[in-house]
Amino acid sequence: MADTSHPELDELLAAAPVPTRRPTVAALEEQLFRLLPVLDHGFVRVVDYMGDDDAIVQAARVSYGKGTKTARNDRGLIRYLIRHRHTTPFEMCELKLHVKLPIFVARQWIRHRTANVNEYSARYSILDREFYIPSAEQLAVQSTSNRQGRGDVLSADDAARVMDLLHRDATQAYDTYAGLINDDGDGNASDPESPQLARELARMNLSLNYYTQWYWKIDLHNLLHFLSLRMDAHAQYEIRVYADIIGQLTKAWVPLAWEAFEDYRLGGAFFSRRELDVLRALLKGGDPDSLLPSSGLSLRERRAFRDRLEIGPPKG
Repeated sequence: MADTSHPELDELLAAAPVPTRRPTVAALEEQLFRLLPVLDHGFVRVVDYMGDDDAIVQAARVSYGKGTKTARNDRGLIRYLIRHRHTTPFEMCELKLHVKLPIFVARQWIRHRTANVNEYSARYSILDREFYIPSAEQLAVQSTSNRQGRGDVLSADDAARVMDLLHRDATQAYDTYAGLINDDGDGNASDPESPQLARELARMNLSLNYYTQWYWKIDLHNLLHFLSLRMDAHAQYEIRVYADIIGQLTKAWVPLAWEAFEDYRLGGAFFSRRELDVLRALLKGGDPDSLLPSSGLSLRERRAFRDRLEIGPPKG
């Protein structure tokens, strides 16, 4: 069960609404400060946001207010912007999230160097005894075709053994961490006979499945790029489940932009120059088995092209 002990946010959630002149989105207002559980102890909360679909349109038109354009024209303009990769109008919208996540997921996440991040500091504070243990269906062997991914799921006996090892090692690591800090909660030594190691040093003993937290603020253009990669079926499960929840929040926030994003990015496909040459020939009745080998595409590229068009493997 995810930790809900954030009284300052709970107070904001319970507070009476405050009038504002800024544009708001009712669907996202409903989600403000609400804890959305992820994995076994993680969560996502919306802390703040700026802008909406109208803000994208206004930035693109560089006009004051909503102007005289219709909602239909707004939808068409947003689709045009995404289709032609005009990105700056989407930078006018921002989303700030409070996220609790395993450290190894945070290390993947931070590779997207396009957000403002402030992380919980284990130099100043003591980390909670909370660590991520995958469910049995998420435990798998190394993939033989993908150096980064997983292959077949472990047997029930092997999965139980792995979970026991992970739990034992994480528990032992925290016991050592707590012993090194030697803090009774008020800054005094729990054991007067033992030294109190600095928190910035004691934290090095913890494993990567321990949880950290951060505030993460990002503009919509870079958020959509993050989601296009991390919602992909090839992304690691533990970051994909966070991306899926953030995707649902984004859909509630900017529904017109999200519709275009789904159509052109999540559900769309990119073709190289050579692939387009093959595609044109196929539309004229060409045979993929004769066109692809002479296309100049590598074997891997040809397989990916077939997968995207669902035309099956070569005959014979």
